[in-house]
Amino acid sequence: MRIKFIFGVQFFTLLLCLAHAVENPGQNYFNIRSFGAVGDGTNLDSPAIDKAINAAADAGGGTVLLPAGTYLSGSIHLRSNIHLLIDTGATILGAPQKLNAYDETEPFPGIAYQDGGHCYFHNSLIWGENLTNVFITGHGMINGGGLTRDSKILDKMCGYDHFQTPNTNTFPPVRLGNKAIALKLCKNVLIRDVTIFHGGHFGILVTGCDNLTIDNVTLDTNRDGMDLDCCRNTMVSNCRVNSPTDDGICPKSTYALGETRLTENLTIVNCQVSGFVEGTLIDGTMKPARGGMGRIKFGTEASGGFRNCSVANCTFRSCHGLALEEVDGGLLENITINNLSMMDVRDCAIYITTGKRNRAPNVTTNSRARNILISNVIADGVDKMSGIQISGLPEQPVEGVRLENIRLTSKGGGSTNDAAIQPKELGAGYPDPGKIGTLPAYGVYARHVKDLELANITVNFAKDDFRSAASFADIQGLEIDNFKPQVADGVKAAVFADSVSGLVLRNSPALEKQ
Repeated sequence: MRIKFIFGVQFFTLLLCLAHAVENPGQNYFNIRSFGAVGDGTNLDSPAIDKAINAAADAGGGTVLLPAGTYLSGSIHLRSNIHLLIDTGATILGAPQKLNAYDETEPFPGIAYQDGGHCYFHNSLIWGENLTNVFITGHGMINGGGLTRDSKILDKMCGYDHFQTPNTNTFPPVRLGNKAIALKLCKNVLIRDVTIFHGGHFGILVTGCDNLTIDNVTLDTNRDGMDLDCCRNTMVSNCRVNSPTDDGICPKSTYALGETRLTENLTIVNCQVSGFVEGTLIDGTMKPARGGMGRIKFGTEASGGFRNCSVANCTFRSCHGLALEEVDGGLLENITINNLSMMDVRDCAIYITTGKRNRAPNVTTNSRARNILISNVIADGVDKMSGIQISGLPEQPVEGVRLENIRLTSKGGGSTNDAAIQPKELGAGYPDPGKIGTLPAYGVYARHVKDLELANITVNFAKDDFRSAASFADIQGLEIDNFKPQVADGVKAAVFADSVSGLVLRNSPALEKQ
């Protein structure tokens, strides 16, 4: 009997310990409601969230729990060694601007070579600077609420314009909340599982961060989804980004840190980008937006350049296509793109360009792009304007580009007048396909390129197009293998200018017999 009694006590004690473990996972577990958060969507809860974060940081680090509820918030201040856990049913709701709950913009000295959104970080819903070990996870939501997408006043404050005039800033700081999450110069960052709705100018802005992971995040927003600026060792995976009026996933390398810094060792994998009406990705109706942007775009700001970047297994829907843009004197190199599926593509399916906008101080080198491999792409419903466009500078061609295993279907409708167009040079202009306009070829257009390889390319149209399937000018070394174009009666399959040298054709009867 005594043995049974002892066993019973021990078992009961064990049950109490397990129950206590469930209720209190550890000393470094901080529930924001214990610090005064109400969660009714009316009372301002960001001061309570900050108290919980500070208590966790003072304890050496820990998990700050946001349980179910709606937490009206101004700026939330992250610290090192903090796990911000937004639980299922919890929403951080951005406060209206009239509450003045967002932090003031910090000083920006000198001349700005990027827009105001990239100059200021503190005027954000959630922000951190010079931190280590920052984790934002959970199946809850960050609703930008009162965040604004506008940054015109910020552009003026930092002295930004498109001509790099000296900064004559006389503006006082402002409390203009316009970013959902902003992280600057942080290390070991994880953002996972959360949903961000209506994120302002940037749903996520990360600048100068190392060892960054963004995984299984849903972004349905009214301007940029996520901007990865001057970051190293970054993994973006399994994300859904809907951004009808601006870019979806956007690596950049601005001069915001006061130096040229590469964005390098970047992987974007298993992601979806789209240009549906804001909110319709989350509610599942997925209504196409007029002129939907979306897309994955490298640039435009690119003074530091891009190196060792990979994009794989991604889908584009009702938005612009892939863009690689280096126009600020930097170098874009060692880029691999594989397995893309696109539907209802606006303007251009694949766009590779260099230019000489040179938005950086004392630029002495041409913008350069080299060693680019794009393979296994299907693009359907591509706008008439252009299909695949590769354009370097006359004095600095894009070098070493290979496109293989691509099937492109254009909407068609190009006229004989369109076929006669001589596209203008990008020069110092803004690097968007729309600035160049309709191209003389509906499928592939390449100019100022060295060592261009095209293999297993099929292009066709849904409506008769009286432009050639491909057009080439100023190409040094062009190899085409198994090019299968659809061509309207009386139209050449491809146009080769006199400036094309080193042409090799294989398994491409439509080109060989013209």
